[in-house]
Amino acid sequence: MQKRTTDHEPLARQEGLVVQQMPDEVLIYDLERHKAHCLNLTAARIWQHCDGRTSVAQIARKLTQEFQARVGEDVVYLALDQLGKDHLLASRVALPPQMKGVSRRELMRRVGLATAVALPIVISIMSPTAAHAVTCIASGATCSTTVVCCSTLATCTPPATCP
Repeated sequence: MQKRTTDHEPLARQEGLVVQQMPDEVLIYDLERHKAHCLNLTAARIWQHCDGRTSVAQIARKLTQEFQARVGEDVVYLALDQLGKDHLLASRVALPPQMKGVSRRELMRRVGLATAVALPIVISIMSPTAAHAVTCIASGATCSTTVVCCSTLATCTPPATCP
C-alpha cells in the first residue's frame, strides 16, 4: 500500500513505468500493475512537474504561466489525488483540510467552475498479462509447443493432440 505524505512537494514515480510523450497527452504503462494510463495535457504537465522539490503552489504558478490562464492549487490537488490513487506518484499527497471529505464529483464541479484550463483527467485500463492473453488450440490439433486445449482447458505437451 502506498503511504501518504503531508509534504506538498510531490514526486512522480519513475520505476516500473514506460512513458510515451504525445503532443497533447502522456501515455504511461505500469509494468508492475499491468495498467495503462492516459493523462490529458493538464494532468501530464502536473505529473511532469512532480520532481520532489516543487511545491503544489509552485506547480500551480508554473501551469498558470504555461497555459496563460489561472490554474489554482485545487486543480493540482485534484490531479495529485488521482495520480496517487493510480500509483503514479512515489507516495500519495494528503489533500488539504478544505478538500477532505468532498466527493470527487463535487470537487470537479467546484474546480471546473473556477478554471479556464481543462480539468486534469487520467484514464486507466487494465492490460492482460501474457498468461491471460494466451490462445487455446482447437480439438484435434497437434501441439508443437506446450499450449492449452480449448476443449478441456488442459495443457497439451508435445508430441500430443488436443482431445
